[in-house]
Amino acid sequence: MVSNKKIARNVGVLFLVATAAYILGNGLIASIVNVPDYLIHVYPNKTQVIIGMLLEFINSAAVVGIAIMLFPILKKHNETIALGYVAFRVIEAIILIVGAISPLLLITLSQEYIEAGAPDASYFQTIGALAIKGKYLAFQVAMIVLSLYSLLFCYLLYQSKLIPRLISIFGLIGYASLLTSALLEIFGYSPGIFLFLPGALFEIILPIWLIVKGFNSFAIKSNQ
Repeated sequence: MVSNKKIARNVGVLFLVATAAYILGNGLIASIVNVPDYLIHVYPNKTQVIIGMLLEFINSAAVVGIAIMLFPILKKHNETIALGYVAFRVIEAIILIVGAISPLLLITLSQEYIEAGAPDASYFQTIGALAIKGKYLAFQVAMIVLSLYSLLFCYLLYQSKLIPRLISIFGLIGYASLLTSALLEIFGYSPGIFLFLPGALFEIILPIWLIVKGFNSFAIKSNQ
């Protein structure tokens, strides 16, 4: 009983750490690269860019930790889904790590651009644009991977009653919206924040519930 509560709290904390780390890390990087003359600013602000990248690595480690911590709870209800959740969160983490490496390429590119006297050479801008686009696309692909299997994760939460079913339903809606948002972005359409928001809110509501209330102990006992 105590162990299950501890797992719930740890999972909740990891969800919040993952969210905070990605928001802070991406924000640090975006504040440098999302300006018209970013190639002049990236290298002088390389420390900020590297810190942002490391924070995104923390996010990747946290999402894997979430699945590993949840495995002993979820496998009592459906071991196949529990194993799949671990696998898909590992895949998500790898894709996010690949995307997070792109800013390192920008640091080198920026250094060469500055040393060359900031020339009006199109290949600098082309390489820079590819690095930025690669990070953006990696994030969208990671969200597709996350959403696809998290629908099964939320279904299992709903079926098992480990958390209130209303939260599980909100998770299903949230990840379906997130999947739609990521697919639209991949195809070149920008739906804005509205489709992204429900999934993001679920990943705040769920951890808070787990930290405060934990899992439904009756649901766990019934499968022991």
